[in-house]
Amino acid sequence: MRKIVATIATAFALTTAAQAQTIVEIASDDDRFSTLVAAVSAAGLVDTLNSDGPFTVYAPLNSAFDALPEGTVETLLKPENKDQLTNVLLYHVDDRLLRAADFPHGSNYFKPVLTSERLCITSDGSGVTIADGTGDVANVVVANIHADNGVIHVIDKVLLPGTRPACH
Repeated sequence: MRKIVATIATAFALTTAAQAQTIVEIASDDDRFSTLVAAVSAAGLVDTLNSDGPFTVYAPLNSAFDALPEGTVETLLKPENKDQLTNVLLYHVDDRLLRAADFPHGSNYFKPVLTSERLCITSDGSGVTIADGTGDVANVVVANIHADNGVIHVIDKVLLPGTRPACH
């Protein structure tokens, strides 16, 4: 009996390991993130987000990119705008593992990888929201997509750097 249990446990561990994916691999396998994946590639951040991490990525859906003013995505994807694109993308990344339950109740500042900026993340009974430098708010629509190098929280708005958001 112990041998059977050990065999099942080993098979489960191997299956789980075989299914483990990085943040980039998960996003690449999901059509809802095709614009984000194109942007990460254009910014040269694929290797970074495939590394060990840990990372927390606030991943905008394609519809969030579509909601930006017309031509914004196309302009950001141009090689001459790589620095600006990189800054926008790094505003969506924290170099810590932050699951939804790790966000304290209320509004709190969080420092993304783009260290000159801040996010105001609010956690309450209705969910998690993120205020960016423009003062606009993104909703976390899917939390805690686990990757082998971090976690993805799906958001409904592209976060944009700007002034420090009010965190009350």
